[in-house]
Amino acid sequence: MLYREAQVADIPQYMAVRMAVKENKLSSPDRVTEQDNIDYLTRRGKGWVCETGGQIVGFAIADLQDHSVWALFVHPDYDRQGIGRQLQTLMLRWYFSQTQHPVWLSTSPGTRAEAFYRQSGWRETGRTTSGEIRFELTVEEWSKRSNQI
Repeated sequence: MLYREAQVADIPQYMAVRMAVKENKLSSPDRVTEQDNIDYLTRRGKGWVCETGGQIVGFAIADLQDHSVWALFVHPDYDRQGIGRQLQTLMLRWYFSQTQHPVWLSTSPGTRAEAFYRQSGWRETGRTTSGEIRFELTVEEWSKRSNQI
């Protein structure tokens, strides 16, 4: 497995991963545009991909402007191989090297993603207006967790 920074040219492949997931599906595929992806990769934050055999199988994107995780997805054919954990580590290492501001994300309740974030030390802070669970992670909690990884 190769982990590297995401490039604009990776957008079609990583969006194929995004559309293949079984949980936390996009309600409307055209809701996230190519320009949104370009902005998050080049202006708002940074992204990482995992590829094997030249094919992207997972990706993560952090948003410094909104202090959030914009995306963290692994193709279902490659789940339970540590890809999500490694992408999260790369993303959070970079994020907290840029700012000390807590980072947040949201995910649907009752999903494997919810369990993953809880197990990774994210703290539930409430619900979004759409009913997703809102999680937050501080630099202090990340430092404690990352020393254990």
